[in-house]
Amino acid sequence: MTKKQKNSQVNETKCSNDGKPRLVARDPSLEPRTTSNERRATNSISVFFPCYNEQDNVARTVEQALSVLPPLGSDFELIIVDDGSTDATGQIADEIASRDSRVKVVHHRTNLGYGAALQSGFKAATKELVFYTDGDGQFDINELPPLLPLMGQYDIVSCYRLNRQDSFVRKINAWCWTKLVCFLFGMKVRDIDCAFKLFKREIFDNIKMSSTGALIDAEILAKASRKGYSITQKGVHHYPRVAGSQTGAKPKVIFRAFKELIKLYRQIKLDT
Repeated sequence: MTKKQKNSQVNETKCSNDGKPRLVARDPSLEPRTTSNERRATNSISVFFPCYNEQDNVARTVEQALSVLPPLGSDFELIIVDDGSTDATGQIADEIASRDSRVKVVHHRTNLGYGAALQSGFKAATKELVFYTDGDGQFDINELPPLLPLMGQYDIVSCYRLNRQDSFVRKINAWCWTKLVCFLFGMKVRDIDCAFKLFKREIFDNIKMSSTGALIDAEILAKASRKGYSITQKGVHHYPRVAGSQTGAKPKVIFRAFKELIKLYRQIKLDT
């Protein structure tokens, strides 16, 4: 990492007087630039955001994506998946789509779960590549373009979080979960649930997704690797959540993930 990159990373997150992290404005001159190789990496890409009660984040996240994607010179579509939000997320998404034909919205009438939201996003995607990141704004989509050249050699780019902005307990839980999943399915992935992944869309014509909960990332990677699809990894920055609340650490979500994990393990064992 260069001195300029280090300075950029330090300056992006600061602490307020109460000790809590807050995001500060980033210097545009330090943002990743789109290279000619990145522009030639693909002819088309679908980008989608799974959202649940993200009324304070969704517009900002979509606006950033719409500033990053056009310079790629690729045919693109942007999909917002509203997973039964009880706030104004769905209405805000519809308003954005009404103003921009490149944006479309998928609605779930009720909250079906993170896995169900990802399934809907992958099914709605129509382009050559499909990328997703969460609608909470904890990732910087400016880090998407450098992933594109990797698709000339690999089928999946599964990213991992640098300096993950979560509590210590949440980090430990995630580490244990990743180790368990990798042990069960014989994978070497640093951050199973990192919500910054890029795929060749054809993968989803050849695997069947069943998880509707937090297991979805593990299921996709395990089934894709067994089909012979290649996976590479790359670190991306992770930023503090500035609005809304996380739902992934709820006991109900964790129990559901372990229940689906046992089912997936048995299923894959029967198929091999």
